[in-house]
Amino acid sequence: MITYNFILILLCLLHVTISTNVKINFREKEKEVLDQILGPGRYDARIRPAGANGTDGPALVWINIFVRSISKIDDVTMEYSVQLTFREQWQDERLKFNDFGGRLKYLTLTEASRVWMPDLFFSNEKEGHFHNIIMPNVYIRIHPHGSVLYSIRISLTLSCPMNLKLYPLDRQICSLRMASYGWTTDDLVFLWKEGDPVQVVKNLHLPRFTLEKFLTDYCNSKTNTGEYSCLKVDLLFKREFSYYLIQIYIPCCMLVIVSWVSFWLDQGAVPARVSLGVTTLLTMATQTSGINASLPPVSYTKAIDVWTGVCLTFVFGALLEFALVNYASRSDMHRENMKKQRMQCELEHAASLDATSDFIDTESNATFAMKPLVHHPGDPMNLEKVRQCEIHMQPERPNCCRSWLSKFPTRSKRIDVISRITFPLVFALFNVIYWSTYLFREEAEES
Repeated sequence: MITYNFILILLCLLHVTISTNVKINFREKEKEVLDQILGPGRYDARIRPAGANGTDGPALVWINIFVRSISKIDDVTMEYSVQLTFREQWQDERLKFNDFGGRLKYLTLTEASRVWMPDLFFSNEKEGHFHNIIMPNVYIRIHPHGSVLYSIRISLTLSCPMNLKLYPLDRQICSLRMASYGWTTDDLVFLWKEGDPVQVVKNLHLPRFTLEKFLTDYCNSKTNTGEYSCLKVDLLFKREFSYYLIQIYIPCCMLVIVSWVSFWLDQGAVPARVSLGVTTLLTMATQTSGINASLPPVSYTKAIDVWTGVCLTFVFGALLEFALVNYASRSDMHRENMKKQRMQCELEHAASLDATSDFIDTESNATFAMKPLVHHPGDPMNLEKVRQCEIHMQPERPNCCRSWLSKFPTRSKRIDVISRITFPLVFALFNVIYWSTYLFREEAEES
């Protein structure tokens, strides 16, 4: 009897030892659980989950987005391309399962068709595609309490209507809109995940823009078929001005200043002044057309249009100034020639008069009583006329501008001298007005 009990105890200890040494294969348990909750006749993916706390209310889906990159923002087509990780999370009571004491944290699926999925779509999408290298970048996690997490990596090209009145000193707001296509708010409601619904990758670099901030909001839409839940993200982009300062504004200023060089050239250097004016005008026109080629044809005037238009006007004005100088130069030459001819005629006429007077004095024997042409200082008539002249004659006031311009005898030279001062002053005044106006409008728009 004692031997039998001893053998029984040994058998029990051996069974416990073997049981503790055998490890459970939880991968097999996952298969059993999946077959149990998603088997035929057990789960219907066509039926939406119940509402909050198992009620008949709408199914609640929480959205979370991680922006991986923004590749381009196109001003011509008014669109931008973004790559993001899109996540949805909802509660489905039908998918609860036993976690074996916490050993099964979640089940992973790669086939979205096996469970119910929200019918979300991006309302402002133009193009989009999934990523399938090396495997499809998508997964579904089912947690023991019935929570479902759907995550997928997608690339989208989205429309972004832009207001380019302040271009290139502008800010643009590009939206990402997500809405339900078929389920109304009575059956499906999208909500932003609490905490941090939108994350952006660190060190996000864009070639011509800076992402200043982003805002999340709701944008439910009503149609004749019902009200549909909608979410949106507004991305605020600020255009980098340094690129346009180097590529557009500084070259335009240099072209305008180069056109002023003709004011310092001699008025007789016609080929040099004409070639300089035409070259700067054509270069400015080419740059203006290049700028407009990279922008959409809009009906309003942009800030860059004002700048290039005024610069083109200054360059064209410098060319017209030379035409005026050339005309004034020829007019001065004609006037000088007429003056010389008049003086020559007067000299010839005076010489002929002197010869005639000598002839008359020689032939005439008559004497005539002549009144003296010069009055003596003591003559009362002379004193009275001098006094009247002193009363009516006023001393001229000195005019600095007129005295300075009198240093240049010809009108053509005066036009060049006046242009040397007028053109830079007017251009400097335009710069003050331009930058103060558009920078102030930019700050007002930002606030």
